[in-house]
Amino acid sequence: MIDVHFTPTPNGHKVSIMLEETGLPHRLISYDMLAGEHLRPEFRAVNPNGRLPAIVDHDPIGGGPPLPVFESGAILLYLSEKTGGAFMPVDPRRRSQAQQWLMWQMASFGPMQGQAHHFVRYAPEGQAYPVTRYMNETRRMLAVLDRRLAEAEFLAEEYSIADMATWPWARAIRAIELDMADWPNIKRWFDVIEARPAVARGTGVKNPPNLSSIRPQLTPEAWSNLFGENMLKSSGVESLSRSDGMI
Repeated sequence: MIDVHFTPTPNGHKVSIMLEETGLPHRLISYDMLAGEHLRPEFRAVNPNGRLPAIVDHDPIGGGPPLPVFESGAILLYLSEKTGGAFMPVDPRRRSQAQQWLMWQMASFGPMQGQAHHFVRYAPEGQAYPVTRYMNETRRMLAVLDRRLAEAEFLAEEYSIADMATWPWARAIRAIELDMADWPNIKRWFDVIEARPAVARGTGVKNPPNLSSIRPQLTPEAWSNLFGENMLKSSGVESLSRSDGMI
C-alpha cells in the first residue's frame, strides 16, 4: 500500500494520475493547506521540504521499512521503477526524451507558471513587474510546449510520465486566464490525455470553490500558512523579511 500525502494541485494530480494509470494500491491522505496541516512536524518526517505531494511506500522496492519519497518528479520515476518501467519508453532515445521533458516541467514550466499564479492570484495587487515577468515566461513555456507537440504526438513520442507531469500544469493556465485554444498543438494533446479514464479518476479530487476562483480570498491565518510567518517558522526560520505587511 502507498500512502499519498495529497492536495489537489497540479503537482498532486501528477501523482494521482500515475497511480491510477498503474493501478497500484494507494490511499489519499488529504491535507488542508489553508489550515496549515502541511506544517505539522509529523509531515516534515515524510517530506523535509514540507511540500505536497509526498508518498510513503509500505512495500518499497528492495524491501525494508516504509520508504518516504518526496518531489513529484522523483515520485513519478519511483512509481515507474516499481512497476517495471511503466510509462517510461524502452527505446533509449525516447526514454531520454521523457527524462528531459520531465526535468523541463519540474525546472521551468511548473515553477515559472507557479510564480505567475502567485502574483496574479494571491500577491497584493499593483505589482506590475512580476506579473508581466512571469506571465510572459509562462507564455514562452507554452510556446516551447506547443512547438514540441507540433512534431510529436506526445512529449517522448509515446505517452509517458513526462506527459502526466506536464498535463495538469497545462490545465492550470485557465486559472490565470490564458486560453489553450491559442496553442492548438497543446489543445490536441490535452484533449487526448483528458479522455483517458485513469486521468479522469486521478483528477477527481478538486480544490474547494474558493481556491478555484481567479483571485481567492485568504484569511490572514491562511496566508500565513501558505506564504508567511507560520510557513517560515515551521522550517525553523526565525528572522523574517517583511514586505507589504503580508508576513
